[in-house]
Amino acid sequence: MLGSLTADLDRCAVAEERGLTQQRLVELGLNALARAPERSYFADGHRGASMISAHLMCVDNDLGESTTNRIVELFDRNWASTKLCDPFPPGDPVDDAAERIGKKLAEGGGVLREVGHDAIFAMHAIKGFRMLPESATAERVEGVCNLIGEFKPWRDMAPSDDVEPPPFSDEVASSRFVLKEASDAIDRFTGFGQGFAGHMLTFGQSLVEMAAMGHIEWAESCRTAFHKYVTVTRLGPQSGDRKIKDHRTSQLRPDDTEYWIKRGDKTLGIGHVFKYPYAYYDLLARANAPELERELDAKAWQIF
Repeated sequence: MLGSLTADLDRCAVAEERGLTQQRLVELGLNALARAPERSYFADGHRGASMISAHLMCVDNDLGESTTNRIVELFDRNWASTKLCDPFPPGDPVDDAAERIGKKLAEGGGVLREVGHDAIFAMHAIKGFRMLPESATAERVEGVCNLIGEFKPWRDMAPSDDVEPPPFSDEVASSRFVLKEASDAIDRFTGFGQGFAGHMLTFGQSLVEMAAMGHIEWAESCRTAFHKYVTVTRLGPQSGDRKIKDHRTSQLRPDDTEYWIKRGDKTLGIGHVFKYPYAYYDLLARANAPELERELDAKAWQIF
């Protein structure tokens, strides 16, 4: 645990050097996650998680100053000054924020809820509170728990016996599993958008990350739900699924400043543009699988 906390502090120092002063995006993201259930829980929860993802993506991948500054500028232009991100009243931090959030997540009982966003947002909140423990006030933590409770069952089918995800505590094996499933999903859903592949990355990565932070119990409480999601994804497009035009082929990736410039100032959607690449790069770093990385890089433009 001490090593994890020290790593977080080291990352924070790098973030300040890259223009993410005092983990501002993390605080804004926590404010948004905690306030989301009072508003549009699904969309605003995405926005909150995307700010935390963006911070971590910049820090973990040592993105250059120009890339980081552009990303911060996009948040300043779109969400940072909105009521969603307004500060919360001062308060004493609670010392069991992760446990409260984990227990609320585990109440899901293995039900697949709206593409696994209960786990995705729980991980981002726990990560954010670890980085900014003073922000873990009772009001924010309660808001996050309320957000997790909002998610409803979605395609909650019986899990296939053919799906066997590794233990999430085995970060190498589980990261490789998630990346391979995402790669296969990209091919499977061509012409139908890449939400299934993108959320394979974010849902799977959230559980790997939760376990890596030492919260194996909470990660494993989502095993059945993730098992179900892989089952759903392997079925491919279903009758009535909406067709979506594929992205144009591009050599640009989110670790390139030009990528963010070409997106323009108003194309953030609800934040997948940050959440997908954060999960992608994080899983690749954990997996240490060069061949799989080459396989994914050749088609990653379809997600980004």
